[in-house]
Amino acid sequence: MTANTDARLAPSQRLSRGLKYTAVGPVDITRGVIGIGAGTVQATASELHRRYESGKLRRQLAAAAQAVAALPEIVQAEIAQETAPAKRRRRPLLIAAVAAAVLAGGAVAFSIVRRSMRPEPSPLPPSVEVTPKP
Repeated sequence: MTANTDARLAPSQRLSRGLKYTAVGPVDITRGVIGIGAGTVQATASELHRRYESGKLRRQLAAAAQAVAALPEIVQAEIAQETAPAKRRRRPLLIAAVAAAVLAGGAVAFSIVRRSMRPEPSPLPPSVEVTPKP
C-alpha cells in the first residue's frame, strides 16, 4: 500500500482537524494584528522618549504650557470685546446658507448620477411577447 492510503483519516479525525484549523485561523490573525499594534506602540513610545531626551519635545511641551497659561487672559480679552449683534446674527445665517447650498448641490449631483446610471430603453422591439397568450 502507498502512504496515501495508510494516512486516510476517519471522519471524526477529519472533523476535529477541520475545527482545529477553523479555530486557530482567527486566533492567529488576531495575535498577528495585536503584535503589529504592539510593535507600533513600542516604536512610537521609543521615538517620543528619544525626542524628549533630545530636548525638542521638552521645548514643545514648554511652549504648549505657556500657551495654555495665557489662555485665560486671551479669553477675558475676547469677552471684553463685544461685537455688534448684527455680526453675531449674520455668521450663523451665513453658515446655514452655505450648508443649504452644499446640500442642494449634493442632491442635484445625486440625481444626475442616478439618472446616468439607468439604462436607456432599447429602440428595438422586445424579442419576447410582452403579453402572454393563454
